[in-house]
Amino acid sequence: MVRFKRMRFIKIFALLLGLLVWASSTAWAQGVTLIRDAEIEHSVRTFATPLFQAAGLNPNNLEIFLIEDDSLNAFVIPGGKMFLNTGLMLSTEDPTQLMGVIAHETGHIAAGHTFSRGDQMENAMLKAIAGALLGLGAGLATGDSDAVAAGTIIGQDMALRGLLSYTRGQENSADQSAIRYMRSAGYSPQGLLDFMRIMEDQEALLSSSQEPYMRTHPLTRDRVRALEQAAREHPPEANEIESELARMHARMRAKLSGFLESEQRVQRRYPEEDTSLAARYARAISDYRNGRLESALTGMGELIDSHPDDAFFHEMRGQMLMENGRLQEALTDYQTATELQPEEPLIRLNLAQVQIQLDRRELDEAALSNLAKVRTQEGDNPTAWRLTAIAHGRLGDKGRAALALAEMNYARGSWNEAVGQAERAKKLLDNNTPAWLRANDLSEAAAREADRQN
Repeated sequence: MVRFKRMRFIKIFALLLGLLVWASSTAWAQGVTLIRDAEIEHSVRTFATPLFQAAGLNPNNLEIFLIEDDSLNAFVIPGGKMFLNTGLMLSTEDPTQLMGVIAHETGHIAAGHTFSRGDQMENAMLKAIAGALLGLGAGLATGDSDAVAAGTIIGQDMALRGLLSYTRGQENSADQSAIRYMRSAGYSPQGLLDFMRIMEDQEALLSSSQEPYMRTHPLTRDRVRALEQAAREHPPEANEIESELARMHARMRAKLSGFLESEQRVQRRYPEEDTSLAARYARAISDYRNGRLESALTGMGELIDSHPDDAFFHEMRGQMLMENGRLQEALTDYQTATELQPEEPLIRLNLAQVQIQLDRRELDEAALSNLAKVRTQEGDNPTAWRLTAIAHGRLGDKGRAALALAEMNYARGSWNEAVGQAERAKKLLDNNTPAWLRANDLSEAAAREADRQN
């Protein structure tokens, strides 16, 4: 995210796909939380892109989602969507371990393993749809679209069991592909082997106690031996883990720890005597999360003083200031962060949010410009459309404000609301202009989706 914020799946289609594979736990049954964070997403993309390219896949056609869950798990679903649990990311000790997991999951995508379930997929989809409809009804009763999303995440255990528990042949195939991708990217498969050794301790546990990754990716001695042989044939070089990748990985773990782990756990991971950049970053974030704003700002200020051109440090301080009402100070940090990382849509999105919160006409106009750039990369981002509606409304353009609300509701999967706002936009906009035609298309598309649900 531009902020380290949590986002619920809203689109029913995404919900149905996700229901097919998510692991069983009480927390999952209550709803799956996705994390959007510009820095972490940037790091993961940096790790993954050469592996996608080695697999002959277009990185722009693949999506990576981060799930807030402390269990070790990663999986893929149809449509080139990969999911990584924060627990897995925190458990990796260097970037090549995480890259090894990504390479393995990429092997499943490239081999089409997510499309080869036949009747199992159909049966699981039927169960998922039944659960989704129950949750949808509950959400509509409350009038809360987030409740709609949270309520639909049920029944995932029955969909999980057997559906994506890969066969030995598929696991071996994905391992061999991962070895090729790692080598092609210039890295030893040692990282994947190291991660598998972490997982070996899980073999002796009962299925209900095993990490989800073990249940869906059964480990065998043959797999370990094959990876050991590959690592011997292509051992890691002394300088293989590039300093930049190691730095990004250390900061990723520090940020996840600071936001998601208890204060005591952060202190154990990053004691005061540890003066590394990652440790100082984790402690500053932990201070912020635990209500010590001034200490957190002091820590971020020291990091920025030593790294003034680090966009993500400015972004982090901007978040701390924005969420505590110090909007003018936050504006400066977000503007700096956007100038340093102009292609990061989440940073620009939060810049626009601060501009709108400051409620000045010239900043509303600047926010519209920033939001247009965000939407070129994330055209279905509901927050971007909501902020666009606010800015147009303040500037007196009620037609475009209604159109933006229609887009927002369509992105959320709130089909009836999307139809209503699109029809309102059509009445306010000039006939047959591009905006009117878009409103008409949205109204028709949302009406079709609403009919499918009925």
